[in-house]
Amino acid sequence: MLSDLSPLIAATAQWLTRAYPSGGGALASALCEVQARQAVTVAARLRYPTPTDAALVAIAGSGGSARLDWITGADGAGVDDADEYAWRTWVDEVVASWAACLLADPELARLAVTEVADGGHPADVPTAFRRLVAPDETDRRASALLRHPDLVGPVADLHHARLLDRLGPDQALIA
Repeated sequence: MLSDLSPLIAATAQWLTRAYPSGGGALASALCEVQARQAVTVAARLRYPTPTDAALVAIAGSGGSARLDWITGADGAGVDDADEYAWRTWVDEVVASWAACLLADPELARLAVTEVADGGHPADVPTAFRRLVAPDETDRRASALLRHPDLVGPVADLHHARLLDRLGPDQALIA
């Protein structure tokens, strides 16, 4: 199923790292990208938990980045360039919002990864998402903008309540 979501995951992670880039060189950019991809992967698994869900989004489309671009001030980004615009059509607003929530809130990230692990995904899920749930100082510096609650807040707030609903009624206390 995850391979069916690969274009959505890649585009949404790319959107996040372009909207909230790392400023520390090649290694920091790579670490920032890994963290974004891990958050987006967990968010996509939560949003599209079954192969049928993944197939439906592949057929219907994910919605694109237009609203996210407007919220972050990149309104119209890539409209004039077909190659730039094409990948943006694969961005999923809800997945980007949920990923922003996970990046800004370590406890919520741990709960989400646990939910993904409990959902029948591989047993090594917590280990596979270490940079998301237990970033070290280098990871934090590399993703300072991407993990800053005030900066990602407008994107995270879009669908924060839906994420809490997805994680269960007990998670409403986190809000």
